[in-house]
Amino acid sequence: MTRKRSFPPVVDEQVRILILGSLPGNVSLAHSQYYAHPQNRFWKLLSEVTGADLPALSYPDRLQTLLGKRIGLWDVVAEARRDGSLDSNIRDQVHNDLPTLAATLPQLTTIAFNGGTAARLGLKALGPQAARYRIVQLPSSSPAYTRPYAEKLDAWLQLKDCLD
Repeated sequence: MTRKRSFPPVVDEQVRILILGSLPGNVSLAHSQYYAHPQNRFWKLLSEVTGADLPALSYPDRLQTLLGKRIGLWDVVAEARRDGSLDSNIRDQVHNDLPTLAATLPQLTTIAFNGGTAARLGLKALGPQAARYRIVQLPSSSPAYTRPYAEKLDAWLQLKDCLD
């Protein structure tokens, strides 16, 4: 199994919402971009939440737009062995230091998990510090999670309540 590593966090001191995935998939790793797989609905879902046309933007502009909306990104898993891109294949994972990152974000109120694996591992990594934040468990934006888009969107729209 190949050892894979997550990307650095996309945050600044104004972040109010931190969205945490599990570990980037193969397409994302190949492009060095969060949620690069064309069938992943992450950018479309966040467009609905933020009102910005994120898919139409370049990747750097997407990240800047999210930060402008006070939304940050990172992953729960720092590195792991994984064949393919499925979360169910993650083995021997090492977690990112979520408590330390959260402590550097003075405006952080909400931690949202993109998918069940991210939530399960992330809540464990946060430990008792999770109680300081509003925790939002979202259905995965991944095409591997075959829930209808409309159902995913209904859940993701609750992030609107966390925006200014």
